[in-house]
Amino acid sequence: MVLMLLAGGALIGFLLAVLGAGGSILLLPLLVSGAALPTKAAVPLSLLVVTLLALGNVGPYIRRGQVAIRPGLVLGVPALAGSWIGGSMVKAGWIAEMVQLGIFAAAALVASWLLTRRSALQEAANGGNTTGFPLALAAQGVLVGLLTGIAGVGGGFAIVPALVLLAGLPMALASGTSLLLIATNSLVALAALGHWPGPELPLMLPLLGGGAIGAVAGQRLAPHLPDRILRQGFSALLIGSALLTGFEAWRRQPQATPTIPDPPTPALPAQR
Repeated sequence: MVLMLLAGGALIGFLLAVLGAGGSILLLPLLVSGAALPTKAAVPLSLLVVTLLALGNVGPYIRRGQVAIRPGLVLGVPALAGSWIGGSMVKAGWIAEMVQLGIFAAAALVASWLLTRRSALQEAANGGNTTGFPLALAAQGVLVGLLTGIAGVGGGFAIVPALVLLAGLPMALASGTSLLLIATNSLVALAALGHWPGPELPLMLPLLGGGAIGAVAGQRLAPHLPDRILRQGFSALLIGSALLTGFEAWRRQPQATPTIPDPPTPALPAQR
């Protein structure tokens, strides 16, 4: 299991470094299906690992000045509120495990589709083809936050397109801003859940170790890797994750307990 988590962490760190978003969406199926954790335990651990990996990857963007403060606040503050609401809903038991996994599977499919649209996003950013509606950006932030709190994902796959299409940011600036928002959203959602990883906390070590290796490799190889092939490969990986998580949601749905009828009461003999 350690090697699996190490390899999974390396892949996630690599994708975060190369694509600037999306890698953390692979973490929940890795913990649920690979490490066989219950969703209640996997989501807090996923949020903690996502926070640390995003903070580890955002450093180069900050040094290059590729973090947009104003659009980040317009999207980020509502996202924090959404993260708190989503985490509180899970804490209160309003969302069943099957629903959590189903929401995650749907999010993975959306992320896969958005990755195939990345070239269109780049053209929109370069051509200034943006709508620039702050209300739409804030609404997107609420949705991203809810997804973070409920499903334990950073939401970068939705943050980057929102920053490009609605705020008019170039891809590099949107990616750096996204990583910072991923870290803050995940931390707030973790606080809203009200419990930190316990016995499963040692699983974090190989994930972070692999993530660090993957991040370093991604930062060095990113300029030499064809973006289109990376996106297509990751998109296929997301579809597989969605199918696997959907199967887990179906497998973990509560089974109805058959009711056994009470035996008939014997008739009392007639009194003479």
